[in-house]
Amino acid sequence: MSAPAPSPLAIVDAEPLPRQEEVLTDAALAFVAELHRRFTPRRDELLARRAGRRAEIARTSTLDFLPETAPIRADDSWKVAPAPAALNDRRVEITGPTDRKMTINALNSGARVWLADFEDASAPTWENVVLGQLNLIDAYTRNIDFTDERTGKSYALRPDEELATVVMRPRGWHLDERHLADAGGRAVPGALVDFGLYFFHNARRLLDLGKGPYFYLPKTESHLEARLWNDVFVFAQDYVGVPQGTVRATVLIETITAAYEMEEILYELRDHASGLNAGRWDYLFSIVKNFRDGGAKFVLPDRNAVTMTAPFMRAYTELLVRTCHKRGAHAIGGMAAFIPSRKDAEVNKVAFDKVRADKDREANDGFDGSWVAHPDLVPIAMESFDKVLGDKPHQKDRLREDVHVEAADLIAIDSLDAKPTYAGLVNAVQVGIRYIEAWLRGLGAVAIFNLMEDAATAEISRSQIWQWINAGVEFENGERATPELARKVAAEELAAIREETGEEAFAAGHWQEAHDLLLKVALDEDYADFLTLPAYEQLRG
Repeated sequence: MSAPAPSPLAIVDAEPLPRQEEVLTDAALAFVAELHRRFTPRRDELLARRAGRRAEIARTSTLDFLPETAPIRADDSWKVAPAPAALNDRRVEITGPTDRKMTINALNSGARVWLADFEDASAPTWENVVLGQLNLIDAYTRNIDFTDERTGKSYALRPDEELATVVMRPRGWHLDERHLADAGGRAVPGALVDFGLYFFHNARRLLDLGKGPYFYLPKTESHLEARLWNDVFVFAQDYVGVPQGTVRATVLIETITAAYEMEEILYELRDHASGLNAGRWDYLFSIVKNFRDGGAKFVLPDRNAVTMTAPFMRAYTELLVRTCHKRGAHAIGGMAAFIPSRKDAEVNKVAFDKVRADKDREANDGFDGSWVAHPDLVPIAMESFDKVLGDKPHQKDRLREDVHVEAADLIAIDSLDAKPTYAGLVNAVQVGIRYIEAWLRGLGAVAIFNLMEDAATAEISRSQIWQWINAGVEFENGERATPELARKVAAEELAAIREETGEEAFAAGHWQEAHDLLLKVALDEDYADFLTLPAYEQLRG
Protein backbone atom coordinates (compact mmCIF):
# COMPACT_ATOMS: atom_id res chain seq x y z
CA MET A 1 0.00 0.00 0.00
CA SER A 2 1.45 3.37 -0.99
CA ALA A 3 2.02 6.07 1.60
CA PRO A 4 -0.71 8.70 1.91
CA ALA A 5 -0.18 11.94 0.06
CA PRO A 6 1.39 14.62 2.24
CA SER A 7 -0.98 17.11 3.81
CA PRO A 8 -0.80 20.47 2.11
CA LEU A 9 0.91 23.05 4.23
CA ALA A 10 -0.82 26.31 5.09
CA ILE A 11 0.96 29.63 5.52
CA VAL A 12 -0.29 30.95 8.86
CA ASP A 13 -0.45 34.55 10.15
CA ALA A 14 2.14 35.87 7.73
CA GLU A 15 2.08 39.03 5.66
CA PRO A 16 2.87 38.42 1.97
CA LEU A 17 6.51 39.06 1.09
CA PRO A 18 7.98 40.30 -2.19
CA ARG A 19 8.81 37.37 -4.50
CA GLN A 20 7.77 34.78 -1.89
CA GLU A 21 6.13 32.76 -4.68
CA GLU A 22 9.63 31.97 -5.99
CA VAL A 23 10.49 30.23 -2.70
CA LEU A 24 7.12 28.92 -1.49
CA THR A 25 6.21 27.05 -4.66
CA ASP A 26 3.65 24.23 -4.55
CA ALA A 27 6.38 21.70 -5.37
CA ALA A 28 8.75 22.99 -2.67
CA LEU A 29 5.99 23.01 -0.04
CA ALA A 30 4.95 19.47 -1.04
CA PHE A 31 8.54 18.38 -0.42
CA VAL A 32 8.62 20.10 3.00
CA ALA A 33 5.24 18.52 3.82
CA GLU A 34 6.62 15.08 3.02
CA LEU A 35 9.70 15.70 5.19
CA HIS A 36 7.34 16.77 7.98
CA ARG A 37 5.11 13.70 7.60
CA ARG A 38 8.01 11.27 7.58
CA PHE A 39 10.41 12.75 10.11
CA THR A 40 8.65 15.02 12.62
CA PRO A 41 7.38 12.09 14.75
CA ARG A 42 10.97 10.90 15.19
CA ARG A 43 12.07 14.45 15.93
CA ASP A 44 9.48 14.54 18.71
CA GLU A 45 10.73 11.25 20.17
CA LEU A 46 14.31 12.50 20.17
CA LEU A 47 13.35 15.74 21.94
CA ALA A 48 11.62 13.65 24.62
CA ARG A 49 14.78 11.54 24.87
CA ARG A 50 16.80 14.70 25.56
CA ALA A 51 14.65 15.39 28.61
CA GLY A 52 15.16 11.85 29.90
CA ARG A 53 18.91 12.11 29.48
CA ARG A 54 18.98 15.45 31.30
CA ALA A 55 17.11 13.88 34.21
CA GLU A 56 19.69 11.09 34.34
CA ILE A 57 22.55 13.62 34.44
CA ALA A 58 20.73 15.46 37.24
CA ARG A 59 20.64 12.19 39.18
CA THR A 60 24.27 11.12 38.59
CA SER A 61 26.17 14.38 37.88
CA THR A 62 28.34 12.55 35.37
CA LEU A 63 28.65 11.48 31.75
CA ASP A 64 30.60 8.72 30.06
CA PHE A 65 31.29 7.33 26.61
CA LEU A 66 28.47 4.98 25.60
CA PRO A 67 29.14 1.29 26.30
CA GLU A 68 26.61 0.18 23.66
CA THR A 69 28.56 1.92 20.87
CA ALA A 70 32.04 0.80 21.96
CA PRO A 71 32.36 -1.51 18.88
CA ILE A 72 31.98 1.52 16.57
CA ARG A 73 34.75 3.37 18.41
CA ALA A 74 36.98 0.29 18.41
CA ASP A 75 36.55 -0.44 14.69
CA ASP A 76 39.43 1.30 12.90
CA SER A 77 38.23 0.29 9.43
CA TRP A 78 35.54 2.88 8.77
CA LYS A 79 36.03 6.42 7.47
CA VAL A 80 33.71 9.19 6.35
CA ALA A 81 33.25 9.81 2.62
CA PRO A 82 36.07 11.76 0.94
CA ALA A 83 35.54 15.52 0.87
CA PRO A 84 34.26 16.95 -2.41
CA ALA A 85 36.66 19.38 -4.08
CA ALA A 86 34.65 22.42 -2.95
CA LEU A 87 35.02 21.38 0.71
CA ASN A 88 38.56 20.04 0.69
CA ASP A 89 40.22 23.32 1.75
CA ARG A 90 38.33 24.98 4.61
CA ARG A 91 41.16 26.90 6.26
CA VAL A 92 39.05 30.00 6.93
CA GLU A 93 35.27 30.14 7.24
CA ILE A 94 33.17 33.24 7.79
CA THR A 95 29.78 33.10 9.49
CA GLY A 96 26.72 35.32 9.25
CA PRO A 97 23.03 35.67 8.45
CA THR A 98 21.57 35.54 4.95
CA ASP A 99 20.41 39.15 4.52
CA ARG A 100 21.25 40.58 1.11
CA LYS A 101 24.28 42.68 2.11
CA MET A 102 25.83 39.92 4.23
CA THR A 103 25.28 37.37 1.45
CA ILE A 104 27.38 39.46 -0.96
CA ASN A 105 30.04 40.43 1.60
CA ALA A 106 30.49 36.88 2.91
CA LEU A 107 30.75 35.36 -0.56
CA ASN A 108 33.29 38.07 -1.50
CA SER A 109 35.21 37.91 1.81
CA GLY A 110 38.15 35.77 0.68
CA ALA A 111 37.17 33.03 3.14
CA ARG A 112 37.02 29.52 1.67
CA VAL A 113 33.59 28.83 3.21
CA TRP A 114 30.61 30.91 4.28
CA LEU A 115 28.35 29.49 6.98
CA ALA A 116 25.06 30.92 5.71
CA ASP A 117 23.09 31.03 8.93
CA PHE A 118 19.38 30.48 9.48
CA GLU A 119 20.09 29.56 13.11
CA ASP A 120 21.81 31.50 15.91
CA ALA A 121 22.87 34.48 13.77
CA SER A 122 19.33 34.95 12.45
CA ALA A 123 16.14 35.82 14.31
CA PRO A 124 13.48 33.57 12.69
CA THR A 125 11.02 36.18 11.47
CA TRP A 126 9.07 34.96 8.44
CA GLU A 127 10.84 37.65 6.38
CA ASN A 128 14.28 36.36 7.42
CA VAL A 129 13.28 32.75 6.78
CA VAL A 130 11.84 33.31 3.28
CA LEU A 131 13.96 36.18 1.96
CA GLY A 132 17.13 34.51 3.26
CA GLN A 133 16.31 31.58 0.97
CA LEU A 134 15.64 33.97 -1.89
CA ASN A 135 18.99 35.72 -1.38
CA LEU A 136 20.83 32.40 -1.70
CA ILE A 137 18.92 31.49 -4.86
CA ASP A 138 19.73 34.93 -6.28
CA ALA A 139 23.41 34.52 -5.36
CA TYR A 140 23.65 31.18 -7.17
CA THR A 141 21.99 32.66 -10.27
CA ARG A 142 24.12 35.84 -9.96
CA ASN A 143 20.94 37.88 -9.70
CA ILE A 144 22.02 39.74 -6.56
CA ASP A 145 23.26 43.22 -5.77
CA PHE A 146 22.69 45.67 -2.95
CA THR A 147 22.86 49.42 -2.40
CA ASP A 148 23.06 50.75 1.14
CA GLU A 149 20.43 53.48 1.41
CA ARG A 150 22.32 55.21 4.20
CA THR A 151 25.76 55.39 2.58
CA GLY A 152 24.91 54.95 -1.09
CA LYS A 153 27.56 52.22 -1.36
CA SER A 154 26.84 49.43 -3.85
CA TYR A 155 27.73 45.76 -3.44
CA ALA A 156 28.04 43.12 -6.18
CA LEU A 157 29.47 39.61 -6.47
CA ARG A 158 33.02 38.90 -7.56
CA PRO A 159 33.66 36.24 -10.24
CA ASP A 160 32.45 32.73 -9.33
CA GLU A 161 35.95 31.34 -8.80
CA GLU A 162 36.60 33.94 -6.07
CA LEU A 163 33.44 33.23 -4.06
CA ALA A 164 33.28 31.28 -0.80
CA THR A 165 31.60 27.86 -0.80
CA VAL A 166 28.28 28.01 1.05
CA VAL A 167 27.58 25.69 3.98
CA MET A 168 24.06 26.44 5.15
CA ARG A 169 22.98 26.08 8.80
CA PRO A 170 19.28 25.33 9.41
CA ARG A 171 17.60 25.80 12.76
CA GLY A 172 18.02 23.20 15.50
CA TRP A 173 15.53 20.37 16.04
CA HIS A 174 13.84 22.12 18.98
CA LEU A 175 12.42 25.12 17.08
CA ASP A 176 9.15 25.02 15.13
CA GLU A 177 8.17 27.32 12.27
CA ARG A 178 4.82 28.76 13.36
CA HIS A 179 4.05 30.21 9.92
CA LEU A 180 3.89 26.79 8.20
CA ALA A 181 1.40 24.25 9.49
CA ASP A 182 -0.11 20.98 8.28
CA ALA A 183 -3.83 20.25 7.90
CA GLY A 184 -4.06 19.40 11.61
CA GLY A 185 -2.64 22.78 12.57
CA ARG A 186 0.73 21.30 13.62
CA ALA A 187 3.71 23.58 12.98
CA VAL A 188 6.55 22.19 10.87
CA PRO A 189 9.98 21.96 12.55
CA GLY A 190 12.12 24.92 11.51
CA ALA A 191 14.99 22.55 10.68
CA LEU A 192 12.90 20.82 8.02
CA VAL A 193 11.63 24.13 6.61
CA ASP A 194 15.12 25.59 6.29
CA PHE A 195 16.71 22.42 4.96
CA GLY A 196 13.78 21.53 2.72
CA LEU A 197 13.41 24.86 0.93
CA TYR A 198 17.17 25.22 0.43
CA PHE A 199 17.73 21.67 -0.76
CA PHE A 200 14.72 21.60 -3.09
CA HIS A 201 15.62 24.84 -4.86
CA ASN A 202 19.40 24.53 -4.94
CA ALA A 203 20.64 20.90 -4.93
CA ARG A 204 20.76 20.52 -8.71
CA ARG A 205 21.85 24.09 -9.28
CA LEU A 206 24.80 23.66 -6.92
CA LEU A 207 25.88 20.45 -8.64
CA ASP A 208 25.86 22.32 -11.95
CA LEU A 209 28.16 24.92 -10.32
CA GLY A 210 30.62 22.20 -9.29
CA LYS A 211 29.57 22.32 -5.65
CA GLY A 212 26.72 20.75 -3.71
CA PRO A 213 24.16 21.13 -0.93
CA TYR A 214 26.34 21.41 2.16
CA PHE A 215 25.05 21.86 5.71
CA TYR A 216 26.14 22.68 9.24
CA LEU A 217 24.01 20.78 11.78
CA PRO A 218 23.48 22.68 15.06
CA LYS A 219 22.55 21.71 18.62
CA THR A 220 22.98 17.96 18.01
CA GLU A 221 22.86 16.09 21.32
CA SER A 222 23.30 12.45 20.29
CA HIS A 223 24.22 10.09 17.47
CA LEU A 224 20.53 9.21 17.17
CA GLU A 225 19.83 12.81 16.14
CA ALA A 226 22.61 12.51 13.57
CA ARG A 227 20.95 9.29 12.33
CA LEU A 228 17.71 11.21 11.82
CA TRP A 229 19.53 13.83 9.74
CA ASN A 230 21.16 11.06 7.69
CA ASP A 231 17.76 9.54 6.96
CA VAL A 232 16.48 12.97 5.92
CA PHE A 233 19.42 13.31 3.52
CA VAL A 234 18.89 9.84 1.98
CA PHE A 235 15.20 10.53 1.39
CA ALA A 236 15.78 14.06 0.06
CA GLN A 237 18.41 12.97 -2.46
CA ASP A 238 16.10 10.28 -3.85
CA TYR A 239 13.15 12.68 -3.92
CA VAL A 240 14.86 15.29 -6.12
CA GLY A 241 16.89 12.75 -8.09
CA VAL A 242 20.46 13.61 -7.15
CA PRO A 243 23.07 10.93 -6.35
CA GLN A 244 23.35 9.57 -2.83
CA GLY A 245 26.31 11.23 -1.12
CA THR A 246 25.68 14.59 -2.78
CA VAL A 247 24.86 16.13 0.61
CA ARG A 248 27.70 16.90 2.99
CA ALA A 249 27.17 17.79 6.65
CA THR A 250 29.47 19.27 9.27
CA VAL A 251 28.19 18.75 12.81
CA LEU A 252 28.71 21.38 15.49
CA ILE A 253 29.88 19.66 18.66
CA GLU A 254 28.32 22.35 20.82
CA THR A 255 26.60 20.23 23.45
CA ILE A 256 28.35 18.35 26.22
CA THR A 257 26.47 15.13 25.45
CA ALA A 258 27.59 15.20 21.79
CA ALA A 259 31.21 15.52 22.96
CA TYR A 260 30.90 11.95 24.27
CA GLU A 261 29.53 10.69 20.94
CA MET A 262 31.75 12.31 18.30
CA GLU A 263 32.77 9.07 16.62
CA GLU A 264 29.22 7.74 16.68
CA ILE A 265 27.91 10.98 15.11
CA LEU A 266 30.44 10.71 12.28
CA TYR A 267 29.56 7.02 11.88
CA GLU A 268 25.84 7.68 11.51
CA LEU A 269 26.54 10.34 8.87
CA ARG A 270 29.57 8.65 7.34
CA ASP A 271 28.30 8.74 3.73
CA HIS A 272 27.42 12.43 4.15
CA ALA A 273 29.82 13.67 6.86
CA SER A 274 32.52 16.21 6.12
CA GLY A 275 33.62 17.29 9.58
CA LEU A 276 33.01 18.45 13.12
CA ASN A 277 33.24 21.96 14.55
CA ALA A 278 34.29 23.08 18.03
CA GLY A 279 32.11 25.87 19.43
CA ARG A 280 32.41 27.70 22.74
CA TRP A 281 29.36 29.61 24.01
CA ASP A 282 26.77 26.95 23.16
CA TYR A 283 29.10 24.27 24.56
CA LEU A 284 29.42 26.14 27.87
CA PHE A 285 25.67 26.81 27.88
CA SER A 286 25.11 23.07 27.47
CA ILE A 287 27.40 22.30 30.42
CA VAL A 288 25.42 24.68 32.65
CA LYS A 289 22.10 23.33 31.38
CA ASN A 290 22.98 19.69 31.95
CA PHE A 291 24.95 20.02 35.21
CA ARG A 292 22.99 22.81 36.84
CA ASP A 293 22.16 20.54 39.79
CA GLY A 294 25.74 19.31 40.15
CA GLY A 295 26.93 21.66 42.87
CA ALA A 296 29.93 23.97 43.20
CA LYS A 297 32.33 21.91 41.10
CA PHE A 298 30.26 22.65 37.96
CA VAL A 299 29.98 26.42 38.50
CA LEU A 300 31.58 28.26 35.59
CA PRO A 301 33.47 31.54 36.06
CA ASP A 302 32.80 34.60 33.86
CA ARG A 303 32.34 33.45 30.28
CA ASN A 304 35.31 35.49 29.06
CA ALA A 305 37.54 33.69 31.57
CA VAL A 306 36.72 30.32 29.97
CA THR A 307 39.04 30.34 26.99
CA MET A 308 39.81 27.40 24.73
CA THR A 309 42.99 26.83 26.79
CA ALA A 310 41.00 25.84 29.89
CA PRO A 311 41.88 22.18 30.65
CA PHE A 312 38.38 20.82 30.03
CA MET A 313 38.11 22.84 26.80
CA ARG A 314 41.54 21.58 25.67
CA ALA A 315 40.33 18.02 26.29
CA TYR A 316 37.27 18.68 24.13
CA THR A 317 39.10 20.34 21.22
CA GLU A 318 41.98 17.88 21.13
CA LEU A 319 39.59 14.92 21.24
CA LEU A 320 37.66 16.52 18.37
CA VAL A 321 40.80 16.85 16.20
CA ARG A 322 41.91 13.30 16.95
CA THR A 323 38.43 11.90 16.26
CA CYS A 324 38.02 13.76 12.97
CA HIS A 325 41.43 12.84 11.60
CA LYS A 326 41.11 9.20 12.66
CA ARG A 327 37.95 9.05 10.55
CA GLY A 328 39.06 11.22 7.61
CA ALA A 329 36.93 14.24 8.50
CA HIS A 330 37.79 17.93 8.73
CA ALA A 331 38.23 19.43 12.20
CA ILE A 332 37.01 23.05 12.21
CA GLY A 333 37.95 25.39 15.04
CA GLY A 334 36.02 28.04 16.93
CA MET A 335 34.92 31.60 16.38
CA ALA A 336 36.95 34.81 16.39
CA ALA A 337 34.10 37.20 17.21
CA PHE A 338 35.98 40.52 17.34
CA ILE A 339 34.51 43.37 15.28
CA PRO A 340 37.21 45.86 14.27
CA SER A 341 36.78 49.44 15.43
CA ARG A 342 36.85 52.19 12.81
CA LYS A 343 37.93 54.67 15.51
CA ASP A 344 40.37 52.98 17.88
CA ALA A 345 43.54 51.52 16.33
CA GLU A 346 44.89 50.45 19.73
CA VAL A 347 41.77 48.38 20.48
CA ASN A 348 42.21 46.71 17.09
CA LYS A 349 45.88 45.94 17.68
CA VAL A 350 45.22 44.21 21.01
CA ALA A 351 42.28 42.28 19.57
CA PHE A 352 44.09 41.27 16.38
CA ASP A 353 46.98 39.93 18.47
CA LYS A 354 44.52 37.80 20.46
CA VAL A 355 42.85 36.54 17.28
CA ARG A 356 46.25 35.68 15.78
CA ALA A 357 47.30 33.77 18.90
CA ASP A 358 43.99 31.89 18.93
CA LYS A 359 44.23 30.88 15.27
CA ASP A 360 47.93 29.98 15.58
CA ARG A 361 47.03 27.64 18.47
CA GLU A 362 44.24 25.99 16.46
CA ALA A 363 46.41 25.50 13.39
CA ASN A 364 49.24 24.08 15.48
CA ASP A 365 46.83 21.77 17.34
CA GLY A 366 45.83 20.14 14.06
CA PHE A 367 42.61 21.91 13.10
CA ASP A 368 41.98 22.12 9.36
CA GLY A 369 40.24 25.49 9.49
CA SER A 370 38.54 28.00 11.74
CA TRP A 371 35.78 30.61 11.96
CA VAL A 372 35.75 34.40 11.87
CA ALA A 373 32.83 36.79 12.21
CA HIS A 374 34.15 39.74 10.18
CA PRO A 375 35.84 40.01 6.76
CA ASP A 376 38.74 42.01 8.28
CA LEU A 377 39.72 38.91 10.28
CA VAL A 378 39.93 36.64 7.21
CA PRO A 379 43.57 37.59 6.37
CA ILE A 380 44.69 37.10 9.99
CA ALA A 381 43.17 33.62 10.23
CA MET A 382 44.39 32.80 6.71
CA GLU A 383 47.97 33.67 7.67
CA SER A 384 47.84 31.40 10.73
CA PHE A 385 46.67 28.42 8.69
CA ASP A 386 48.85 29.17 5.67
CA LYS A 387 51.93 28.99 7.94
CA VAL A 388 50.99 25.47 9.02
CA LEU A 389 49.26 24.08 5.92
CA GLY A 390 51.28 25.69 3.16
CA ASP A 391 49.91 24.33 -0.12
CA LYS A 392 48.14 21.39 1.56
CA PRO A 393 44.33 21.72 1.72
CA HIS A 394 44.17 20.29 5.27
CA GLN A 395 46.22 18.37 7.82
CA LYS A 396 44.19 15.22 8.30
CA ASP A 397 47.44 13.28 8.19
CA ARG A 398 48.16 14.62 11.71
CA LEU A 399 46.39 11.88 13.62
CA ARG A 400 47.10 13.31 17.08
CA GLU A 401 47.60 9.85 18.53
CA ASP A 402 49.33 11.58 21.44
CA VAL A 403 45.91 12.73 22.66
CA HIS A 404 44.29 10.64 25.40
CA VAL A 405 41.09 12.03 26.89
CA GLU A 406 39.19 10.35 29.71
CA ALA A 407 35.48 10.84 30.24
CA ALA A 408 36.09 12.86 33.40
CA ASP A 409 38.43 15.28 31.60
CA LEU A 410 35.55 16.73 29.55
CA ILE A 411 33.62 17.82 32.64
CA ALA A 412 36.52 18.82 34.93
CA ILE A 413 35.11 22.33 35.28
CA ASP A 414 36.80 22.77 38.66
CA SER A 415 40.21 22.48 36.95
CA LEU A 416 39.85 26.24 36.32
CA ASP A 417 41.20 28.66 38.92
CA ALA A 418 38.97 31.54 37.80
CA LYS A 419 35.86 32.41 39.81
CA PRO A 420 32.67 34.31 38.97
CA THR A 421 33.00 38.07 39.48
CA TYR A 422 30.58 40.92 40.01
CA ALA A 423 31.82 42.45 36.73
CA GLY A 424 30.96 39.14 35.07
CA LEU A 425 27.40 39.39 36.37
CA VAL A 426 27.11 42.95 35.07
CA ASN A 427 28.45 41.91 31.66
CA ALA A 428 26.04 38.97 31.46
CA VAL A 429 23.10 41.29 32.17
CA GLN A 430 24.33 43.97 29.76
CA VAL A 431 24.94 41.60 26.88
CA GLY A 432 21.77 39.62 27.58
CA ILE A 433 19.48 42.67 27.47
CA ARG A 434 21.20 44.23 24.45
CA TYR A 435 21.18 41.00 22.45
CA ILE A 436 17.56 40.04 23.23
CA GLU A 437 16.36 43.54 22.31
CA ALA A 438 18.01 43.28 18.88
CA TRP A 439 16.70 39.74 18.40
CA LEU A 440 13.14 40.93 19.07
CA ARG A 441 13.71 43.47 16.26
CA GLY A 442 14.60 40.62 13.90
CA LEU A 443 18.40 40.78 14.17
CA GLY A 444 20.33 37.62 15.05
CA ALA A 445 23.95 38.79 14.63
CA VAL A 446 24.57 41.85 16.81
CA ALA A 447 27.75 43.85 17.48
CA ILE A 448 27.99 44.46 21.26
CA PHE A 449 31.13 45.89 22.89
CA ASN A 450 33.23 45.16 19.76
CA LEU A 451 32.16 41.50 19.59
CA MET A 452 29.76 39.88 17.14
CA GLU A 453 27.23 38.14 19.33
CA ASP A 454 24.53 35.64 18.40
CA ALA A 455 21.89 33.67 20.28
CA ALA A 456 24.52 31.45 21.93
CA THR A 457 25.85 34.53 23.73
CA ALA A 458 22.47 35.27 25.25
CA GLU A 459 22.11 31.61 26.24
CA ILE A 460 25.39 31.51 28.15
CA SER A 461 24.70 34.94 29.70
CA ARG A 462 21.30 34.02 31.13
CA SER A 463 22.54 30.56 32.11
CA GLN A 464 25.42 31.97 34.13
CA ILE A 465 23.12 34.35 35.99
CA TRP A 466 20.80 31.40 36.77
CA GLN A 467 23.68 29.14 37.83
CA TRP A 468 25.39 31.70 40.04
CA ILE A 469 22.16 32.55 41.86
CA ASN A 470 21.19 28.92 42.37
CA ALA A 471 24.70 28.05 43.58
CA GLY A 472 24.72 30.99 46.01
CA VAL A 473 27.97 32.34 44.54
CA GLU A 474 29.71 35.05 46.56
CA PHE A 475 31.55 37.61 44.42
CA GLU A 476 34.92 39.16 45.22
CA ASN A 477 33.21 42.34 46.49
CA GLY A 478 31.37 40.35 49.18
CA GLU A 479 27.97 40.49 47.45
CA ARG A 480 26.10 37.25 46.96
CA ALA A 481 24.38 36.34 43.68
CA THR A 482 20.67 36.68 44.38
CA PRO A 483 17.55 37.46 42.36
CA GLU A 484 17.46 40.87 44.03
CA LEU A 485 21.02 41.66 42.91
CA ALA A 486 20.26 40.55 39.34
CA ARG A 487 17.17 42.78 39.28
CA LYS A 488 19.19 45.72 40.62
CA VAL A 489 21.91 45.30 37.98
CA ALA A 490 19.27 44.91 35.25
CA ALA A 491 17.44 48.07 36.36
CA GLU A 492 20.72 50.00 36.33
CA GLU A 493 21.52 48.71 32.84
CA LEU A 494 18.07 49.65 31.56
CA ALA A 495 18.51 53.17 32.93
CA ALA A 496 21.97 53.39 31.34
CA ILE A 497 20.57 52.30 27.96
CA ARG A 498 17.80 54.90 28.22
CA GLU A 499 20.45 57.56 28.89
CA GLU A 500 22.67 56.26 26.08
CA THR A 501 20.00 56.00 23.38
CA GLY A 502 17.75 58.91 24.30
CA GLU A 503 14.09 58.75 25.23
CA GLU A 504 12.72 58.53 21.68
CA ALA A 505 14.98 55.68 20.54
CA PHE A 506 14.46 53.86 23.83
CA ALA A 507 10.69 54.00 23.42
CA ALA A 508 10.93 52.78 19.82
CA GLY A 509 12.94 49.71 20.83
CA HIS A 510 12.08 46.54 22.74
CA TRP A 511 14.20 47.34 25.78
CA GLN A 512 11.65 46.71 28.51
CA GLU A 513 10.58 43.45 26.86
CA ALA A 514 14.20 42.35 26.61
CA HIS A 515 14.86 43.26 30.25
CA ASP A 516 11.78 41.35 31.40
CA LEU A 517 12.53 38.29 29.28
CA LEU A 518 16.14 38.08 30.46
CA LEU A 519 15.04 38.22 34.10
CA LYS A 520 12.32 35.66 33.48
CA VAL A 521 14.69 33.04 32.02
CA ALA A 522 17.51 33.92 34.43
CA LEU A 523 15.40 33.88 37.61
CA ASP A 524 12.66 31.30 37.02
CA GLU A 525 13.05 28.24 39.19
CA ASP A 526 12.27 26.10 36.13
CA TYR A 527 15.21 26.51 33.79
CA ALA A 528 14.00 27.05 30.19
CA ASP A 529 15.70 24.63 27.78
CA PHE A 530 16.27 27.37 25.21
CA LEU A 531 15.88 31.13 25.54
CA THR A 532 14.70 31.28 21.92
CA LEU A 533 11.54 29.30 22.75
CA PRO A 534 9.91 31.99 24.97
CA ALA A 535 11.57 34.71 22.87
CA TYR A 536 9.96 33.33 19.69
CA GLU A 537 6.54 33.83 21.27
CA GLN A 538 7.34 37.56 21.51
CA LEU A 539 9.00 37.87 18.09
CA ARG A 540 6.81 39.78 15.66
CA GLY A 541 6.78 38.86 11.99
